[in-house]
Amino acid sequence: MKIRYVLPMALAFSSFANAVELHHVIVRTGTDGLDMVPLTISNAGSEGLSCNADFAHWYSAEIATVEPGASARVEFRFDPKTGTFTILNDKRENLPVERLWCGLSGRAYATRVQIALDRADAAKGERAVSCAMAQDSLACR
Repeated sequence: MKIRYVLPMALAFSSFANAVELHHVIVRTGTDGLDMVPLTISNAGSEGLSCNADFAHWYSAEIATVEPGASARVEFRFDPKTGTFTILNDKRENLPVERLWCGLSGRAYATRVQIALDRADAAKGERAVSCAMAQDSLACR
């Protein structure tokens, strides 16, 4: 018997052939039980900013662009029970934010700086940062 027939048969009967069981995932929608925590990002530098959120280790999206001398406001929601910050998408689904970062437009990933969100921000009901170049890198404080 040729190898091209034996190998598929061996794999079919091995432990690698176990099916993956898929589970229905319930996606939270709306804002019930969530606190609004707007983030204002000001650009004190001379180049544009691109600010992004990582929603999962494999998915990120741009949430704001900020031109020099301008500011942008991003509406985050905070779940006090879980400590999770979320952003609502166009379907009003809650997208949990794993990481928030800004970088210089056109090379945002290479120049990125992470912006932390924590329970203290939620307690204040807002967060504001100002971003500019500091020595050789972008800094947001």
